[in-house]
Amino acid sequence: MTRRVTLADVARAAGVSSTTASLVLSGRGSELRISQAVQERVRDASATLGYRPNIVSVGLRKGTTRTLGLVSDTVATGQMAGDMIKGAIEAARDHGYMLFIGETEGDPAIEGALIDAMLDRRVDGIMLTSMFTRTRAVPAELERLPTVLLNTLPAGTTRAPAVVPDEVEAGRAAARLLLDAGHRGIHLVGAGPAPGDVPPDTVAGVERLAGIREALGAVGLTPASGHLCPDWVPPQGWAATHALLARHPRPRAIICFNDRLAFGTYQALQEAGLRIPDDVSVVSFDNYPMADWLRPGVSSFAIPHEELGRRAVELLLAEVSGSGSGPGVHRLPVPLRARGSVAPA
Repeated sequence: MTRRVTLADVARAAGVSSTTASLVLSGRGSELRISQAVQERVRDASATLGYRPNIVSVGLRKGTTRTLGLVSDTVATGQMAGDMIKGAIEAARDHGYMLFIGETEGDPAIEGALIDAMLDRRVDGIMLTSMFTRTRAVPAELERLPTVLLNTLPAGTTRAPAVVPDEVEAGRAAARLLLDAGHRGIHLVGAGPAPGDVPPDTVAGVERLAGIREALGAVGLTPASGHLCPDWVPPQGWAATHALLARHPRPRAIICFNDRLAFGTYQALQEAGLRIPDDVSVVSFDNYPMADWLRPGVSSFAIPHEELGRRAVELLLAEVSGSGSGPGVHRLPVPLRARGSVAPA
């Protein structure tokens, strides 16, 4: 194995003390009146030998390692949420930090081991991340280190800030999109009609439904019907839409709680001879690739994965520097990607 070039090697090659070599390579040579000739000799020796400072040792002396940790459940292997990783990596790089990433596959024992490994490596802070927005407790060991919850809401009291999509506003915007097009009978596929009609452990379902009901309530309306789906996948969207059509053969507007449900809804509507958007307007959430594949493409509210990752790093670095605002939930806008699935009533 090739031996690492040390500061002592550079000093010896330049014919100076290790202290002088250190001062020159840290940029303090002129400040301490070390001659230009000596400085050049040290820098030449450093370049020739390929010397690289031990960043960990330097960081520990300065109280920072300029590294961050990200512990996720299945974000790194997720087709869409991987953009959260991309945003976090880019933001960390922009600020001169390296990001260590670990994935738990939802196993608490693996999560504990990953957190311990990152603490052992003296990371300056950790992001605790979820593929789908959920509520969770913050491990006690992270309460002693700058921590940010990414796409996760805290269960109980914590000092860690959280950054999540603004799902409530997305729900409001979905309902308003249809209301502004003149629709009044708006059906729901995936959750509803009552506030408690949501799949277990789904923050998105609860918040999207709350926003939809709020926007409808503002104009004196309630959902025309709601169809709870335990799993938001195409077969359940297909089945829920057939159940909807059995009671309402000519629906004019449907909100699907994600794009996979919308895929099933499209199939069921087409089987019933109904055209989108001429007969039925459809709105959805998440902006999965399939939103573009459908014909017509479904108008969908896009989870800002990359922006979430970037914002989490910014919040974490503020916590590391001591300038953070402390606990609280930061909600990022969920923009509409309009694709022609909505027509006037």
